[in-house]
Amino acid sequence: MNVLRAYRRLLSNGPLTRLLAGEFVSSIGDWLYLVALLIVVYREGSSALVLGIVGAARVLPYVLLSVPAGIVADRYDRRLVLMVTDIARGLIMVAIAALVFVDGPLLAIVALTILATCFSAFFGPAIGSYLPRLVRDETELGPANSAWASLDSLAFVIGPAIGGLLVAVGGLTAAFVLNALSFAVVAVVLWRLPSAVGGSTPQAGEVRSGAVAEAGAGGPSPMRRAARPLSGLFLINVVTGFVFGGLSVLTVVLAIDVLGAGEAATGTLNAAIGVGGLIGAALAGVLVLRRTLAAPLLGGGLALALGVGALGLVNAVGPAATAFVVVAAGSLVIEVVSLTLLQRSVPDAVRGRAIGVLETGGVAAYSLGSLTMPLLGEAMGLDRLLIASGAAVLASVVIGALVIGRHAAEAPRLSPEAIRFTALPIFAGLPPARLEAAAAELKPIDVAAGTVMVRQGDPADRLYFIVDGRFEVTQVPPAGGEPRHLRTMGPDELFGEIGLLARSPRTATVTATDDGHLLSLDGAPFLALVGSGPGLTSRLLDLHRGAVGGSTGASTIG
Repeated sequence: MNVLRAYRRLLSNGPLTRLLAGEFVSSIGDWLYLVALLIVVYREGSSALVLGIVGAARVLPYVLLSVPAGIVADRYDRRLVLMVTDIARGLIMVAIAALVFVDGPLLAIVALTILATCFSAFFGPAIGSYLPRLVRDETELGPANSAWASLDSLAFVIGPAIGGLLVAVGGLTAAFVLNALSFAVVAVVLWRLPSAVGGSTPQAGEVRSGAVAEAGAGGPSPMRRAARPLSGLFLINVVTGFVFGGLSVLTVVLAIDVLGAGEAATGTLNAAIGVGGLIGAALAGVLVLRRTLAAPLLGGGLALALGVGALGLVNAVGPAATAFVVVAAGSLVIEVVSLTLLQRSVPDAVRGRAIGVLETGGVAAYSLGSLTMPLLGEAMGLDRLLIASGAAVLASVVIGALVIGRHAAEAPRLSPEAIRFTALPIFAGLPPARLEAAAAELKPIDVAAGTVMVRQGDPADRLYFIVDGRFEVTQVPPAGGEPRHLRTMGPDELFGEIGLLARSPRTATVTATDDGHLLSLDGAPFLALVGSGPGLTSRLLDLHRGAVGGSTGASTIG
């Protein structure tokens, strides 16, 4: 797909672009807050030790809460989870601003900071599993992740700069207030976005579909099926997190002791990281358009490894800054490609937990790296440590890519049954990409004879496509009485769309007369499909009224 066309198409996705814009504003606010917080803590505590303790305390909630946060994201409305975290953090920012304004106790400020971080731990799993529900098809997934990373990198440059200006004019309180306002902006954006509930356990008597049905039928659970790609991504995340944790501390050592350029060079190296992040996000935006992502993952790993190794050989600020650009660019490519791989290969029902596992491992490794790599540098020499770290990064990416495997690295392809769905004459003339995207959302259901698939009067929530089996359609007359037989449906027919189109309860009851197999399509992707081609709604309604009859091979009901 043409790169410019892919991103123009992404911009036409209103809900997604609104979310990205809101999170960009919030990211700028977060950097304002971090700059102001570090200054407040250092002023009040007058100790680098206190600053380090606060920094470590802000990391701990991610280690403890990321997996529980993933469980929450899989069980509840992800949009609502994001709203709660943003509103809670906004209120906490207001409280911190008040304490700073009245010169309140440092302990209270630190306690509120840790509380805000506890809510932040729920953000990553929720947004990482919510974002795939806003893309219109799989081709938008990689570009969406790239756009998110690009905006986050841009915020890394803009936020501290604005924070520095506020500090210069004595506006520490204003930094916390502005961060609170940024959370309010995101909450308003989220309020207008569609809900997205994660995987849930079906109630008794309900038909189980997709991954849940497989697990109930004795097949592997969703988390077990995600184990292989998750293991490969976990290895990459832990090793790169450990190395980056060490670099976060060693940047100062490189600038002052190795390069002899003084404290000012630290700012130059950090700026290089910001520039490299922007370059990496832009590169990732092109690379994620590929169907196979193994090569981009390996390319990002090679860039990161070479950049880290080069830091062990440089002796001037310019080459060191260049190496940091390469390091940050390679890291961003790995980050975007890894997230896209996870979203492609991990079932939606456990996607939040998978992201939580990765965040727990990555943050724990980052903390361990920041503590141990300076000590290792003293013991074995900084140059040897950095070269060895580069080699470890490359090895982890190669092994991780092999563990993930070719099938996880490729975009999902349609099953033969889904291809049958796309070939229905009723869908003739629809955009192929939109039709393929809808077919990719189909979920398989095995049905036993006697199972009631649709009950008259129930809310309409999905469309069904019959792959195998026979289904009886009955209806209770408006005046009441015994149900009357309307018809029997068989393979390659649809039912359940009328309630979705009319936004009304089910008009009839559909019962399996023998064992069969169905594909179901949730209401949101079905309505998106209907809206993608002129005339489809009227054709479906004509089928329901019998105006077209059985000639299309897709007669409908309910």
